[in-house]
Amino acid sequence: MPGTVLLLAASPAGKGCLVDAASVLPVLAAVPPAVLSGTDTANVVELADPLEPQAVLTRLRAAAGAPGPLTVFVTGQLQLDRRQRLPHLALARTTPATVRYTGLPWHWIREELRLRAVGSTTLFLDLHADAEAWEWLRANPLDSGRNNAVYGRVAPPPSRRAVAVPAYMKAVATILRSGLRPPAEQLHQQALGRVGVEGYADLVLGAPGVGGPVPGGFAPRPPYRPERPRPQTPDGLSDADRRSNGADGLSDADRRSNGADGLSDADRRSNGADGLSDADRRSNGADGLSDADRRPGGEADKREADPHSAISAAVRSGRHFDADALAAHHEQVAVRAHGPGSEEALHWAEVRADLAMFAGDPVRSCRTWLGVAAARLAAGQAADAPAVEAAVDRAHHQWGQVRDAAAARELGASLAELRSRVPGRKQGALDHVQRQLRQLQTQG
Repeated sequence: MPGTVLLLAASPAGKGCLVDAASVLPVLAAVPPAVLSGTDTANVVELADPLEPQAVLTRLRAAAGAPGPLTVFVTGQLQLDRRQRLPHLALARTTPATVRYTGLPWHWIREELRLRAVGSTTLFLDLHADAEAWEWLRANPLDSGRNNAVYGRVAPPPSRRAVAVPAYMKAVATILRSGLRPPAEQLHQQALGRVGVEGYADLVLGAPGVGGPVPGGFAPRPPYRPERPRPQTPDGLSDADRRSNGADGLSDADRRSNGADGLSDADRRSNGADGLSDADRRSNGADGLSDADRRPGGEADKREADPHSAISAAVRSGRHFDADALAAHHEQVAVRAHGPGSEEALHWAEVRADLAMFAGDPVRSCRTWLGVAAARLAAGQAADAPAVEAAVDRAHHQWGQVRDAAAARELGASLAELRSRVPGRKQGALDHVQRQLRQLQTQG
C-alpha cells in the first residue's frame, strides 16, 4: 500500500524567527518519496512557511485519513499562547501576541492522528523553543499522540539575534539522500550523531509519542490516558480554502483524479473497497490479521489491550456499526466505574462522536459533541478550556453538514445556547449560528 509523507517547515517572518525552517525543504525534497516513507511508493505533500493554521489543519487531516503508513517531518519553532499557555507551532504570521490565533496548536497534530492504527504513523521533529516554551517543556511533555512513533529533538532558544539551523532534520535528509532507508530508530540515532556536541542541551525525543522534560535523554512512555478532542473552527477552512476546495478539503483536480474515498482508479483496480489487495486477503483473515498477528504478542493481543486499534480497524474496513458498538460498550463500562461526567466516560463519548462523523451521520455526531460540551461545563470546566472549546467547535462543524432542516433547527437552538457561553477562538461563531437559524426558519 502506498505511503503518505507530509513535509512541514514553518517559522515566523521577521525578528521573531528562531530557526530557518524552510532551508531544510530543498534537501528533503531531493529524497525519493519511497525513501522518505519507507514504502514502495508514496505521495508527498509539502508545506513551506504556511500562513494560516486552518490550511495546515486541512492538509494534516487529509494526510491522517490516507490509508497506509504516514510519515510526518516537522521543522519549526514552538511558542506558548499567552492565554492558555499551550504550545503552538509558529507559522509565518505568528508573533508573541498572536500565537493563539496565528500558530498551529500542537494538540491539533495529536488529535488529527488519534484514530490511526498503532504503528502506522511516524513523526520526525526538529523544533526550536523560545524562552517561555523551553521553560514549559521542563515541566510538561510535548504530547504527539500515544500511538505514534516520535523521533527528533527540541532545541533551546538560540543566542540573541541568531537564527538557528535545523541541523537534526538536515542530517536526516542527508542520510536519506543516500537512497537507503534505515529503520526509524536507527535513522534517528545516526542523525543525532551528526548533530554532535551542538545538540548537547537539546531535549531528545524518542518513540513512542511523548517528549518529556528530560533534556539530553530519552522520554519515557507515559501511562495510558484518554485522548482529548481535536479543536477546529466551525468548518475547518478559511474563505480562500472554501472557494478553491470543497467541504472535504479536496480541490476539483483532486476529485477528478480521485473518488470520494480518496482512492485513484488504479488503487481501486488493485485493491478492493476496504483498501486490501487480493494478496492481503489471502494472507489475512476477515479481521485483517495475519497468522503472525494472531500469535502471542501479535496484533490481536494489542487490539485486546487497546480497543482503539480494533475500532480503527473497523472504521477502515467500513464496519461503522461494529466500531460504534465497541466504543459504546467501553463508554458504559467507564460510566459504571467512574460516573457519567468522568474523563474516562467523556473520552468514549468523544470517540463515538468522531465515529458518527466517519460514518457520515452529522446529526448524531453533532448531538454527541453538544452533550460532551454540556457535560464538561456542568462539571465545572471553564468555557475557554481546550476540551470545552473543542467540543463546541466540533459540534458547530458537524451542524454545518446537516441537510435535514428540522434536525438542523433543533440542533442549532442548542448550539446557539452553547455558543453564547463558549464563543471559541473564531470570531463571529455565534453570529454564524444565528444567521443560519434565521435562514432555516424561512425554509419552514
